[in-house]
This record gives sequence, C-alpha cells and structure tokens, in this order.
Amino acid sequence: MAQKQKQANNHYVTIKGTKEGLILNLDDNCSFEQLLSELETKLIHPSENQGSDGPKIPVNVKVGKRYLTEHQEELLRKIIYQKKNLLVDVIETEVITKEEAEYMKKENEVTSVNRMVRSGQILKVQGDLLLIGDVNPGGYVAATGNIFVMGALKGIAHAGCEGRTSAVVAASVMIPSLVRIADQMFQDEEDEQEYSGGCAFLDEENHEIKLDSLHILHQIRPGLNRL
Repeated sequence: MAQKQKQANNHYVTIKGTKEGLILNLDDNCSFEQLLSELETKLIHPSENQGSDGPKIPVNVKVGKRYLTEHQEELLRKIIYQKKNLLVDVIETEVITKEEAEYMKKENEVTSVNRMVRSGQILKVQGDLLLIGDVNPGGYVAATGNIFVMGALKGIAHAGCEGRTSAVVAASVMIPSLVRIADQMFQDEEDEQEYSGGCAFLDEENHEIKLDSLHILHQIRPGLNRL
C-alpha cells in the first residue's frame, strides 16, 4: 500500500535547498526510468517567470544504494543541465566497487611478521603491522595503518604512510631514530629517552608527534580496542 501511495504521489525525487546549492535525493527502490520521468517533470519545465541566464547553482545528487553506469550518470547530468541555471557538482552513491571493498578490507587487516628488520632493510604493509622482533638502527618499517613492534624499535617507523593521521606507533622498547605519522616527522637527537612500552601519536591540535608511555593509548585512540 505504501509503495502504491508513493507511486501515486510521484515522490521519487526530493529537492532540498541549502546555502551551497541544491541537494537532489533520488529514491533507490524505484526503476531508473521512473526517476528520469520525475526529474523531467520537476526540473526541465521551469515556471515562465524563472530566467535561465542567472548564476549557476551547484547540485549535489544523492542516489543512495543505487548503482549507476556511466551512461546512466550521463543521462542524469543531461536532464539536470537542461535546466539552464543548474550544474551537477557531484553524484554521491553508497555503492562501492569490488576494488574499493578489497582495499577497505586490507586497510583494516593486521599483518603479522615474525622477524628482525636489520639496517638497510625495508618492511612495508597495507593496513596495520604487528612486528614480532626488533627494528635495528637503519631498519625501516612502514604501514598505511598502525605499527606495533613487540621488540625494540631503534630504527625508522612510518605509520599512516598514505595520510592516515590517526595512526600510531607502539613498541615494547621505544628508542626510534625517526618516527613519521602521515606527513609529520619526529626526531630528537638530543634527548634519546627510552620508553619501556612506549607509543608515538600525532597531536592534531598542535600538529606535532608526541612520544609517551603505552598506557595512554586507550585514552587517545579508543578504537584500537578492536584489536
């Protein structure tokens, strides 16, 4: 009954105005042809006193869980563009590709490695790295996520190497020669303090890396409890 009522009222397209422009919410349960039909009714036929030579209004199109082909996206853009003062800014969908899903899966995985990283050696993984062993001076470990070293970190560690600022570096013995998180770097050659159970994190408020004891991790990164 609700679906029949929706069809009768023809509410597959809802329009919301914001100070940035327009938001078009498109129903993701009806057919694509029904969407096009209602868009044509609501957008292509402006009122007679509405000009089409004014400033362009950006339109954010939200299609929910509907997958759109390139051809369907082009049809949507064409219909909206025919309303001369409207211009599609972005088409948002909640659907992700297989490649995107696989990347997200890897980003949330923990890669466990049991070895020592010696001087001149490089170990880099996607997602989180759990290293059971030491990182010697001159050794380099990197991860797109967090780095956990069950051993002594004396070399270089780069967490969040693709830009994740929430990444952390933690080690049983924390005396790194260099720590990087995202694009920030920490190197203190004057005060090589050793932390027995230490961590490094990016203080985003001050935009600098801080080293501290391991026990504060649950306070600054409560999401790590998933591990």
